[in-house]
Amino acid sequence: MPLPLKLDKSNHEKKKAVFLDRDGVINKAVIRNGLPYPPARLEEVEVLPGVVEALLQLKGAGYLLIVITNQPDVARGSMERETVELINCWLMGRLPLDEIRTCYHDDGDKCHCRKPKPGGIFDATQTHSIDLSESFMVGDRWRDIAAGEAAGCRCIFIDYGYAEQQPENSVESVGSLFQAAQIILKKDK
Repeated sequence: MPLPLKLDKSNHEKKKAVFLDRDGVINKAVIRNGLPYPPARLEEVEVLPGVVEALLQLKGAGYLLIVITNQPDVARGSMERETVELINCWLMGRLPLDEIRTCYHDDGDKCHCRKPKPGGIFDATQTHSIDLSESFMVGDRWRDIAAGEAAGCRCIFIDYGYAEQQPENSVESVGSLFQAAQIILKKDK
């Protein structure tokens, strides 16, 4: 009599993730006229206080850490794609991130991966087999929160008081990724 097959569930189990914006969440954004912009050069990149600790805590709790970032300055011609990729590589080499997904398009391109559309999150979900109902989006702009909500994630807004549209729905607001991580870890218990 043949023995019953034992399925390896580890390959089929959905993972949980924290999706993160890059500029203003992981690294310091450059503020001009009350609006955030990415650093223009690698030398300008500054990892925000508490980010390393927050990421290590989230990683230790079993979360995948995936950055979803809009970088429309490439489409606008004010930044080179190579600069964005250099910054991304620098961050990947220093932080416990699993992936950085970058949209280089501008609004007029109407691509599916430019936040507030959730395409970047959905693409990462397929690649990594992620359970969105167990996942979070942390961002500092309304586009981040709208993308997370459209994808079905729980969202946390880092509120820097930018002079722009704020998230439409009532979401938890914090002052840093470290504070967001503490909320996520508390909800995870």
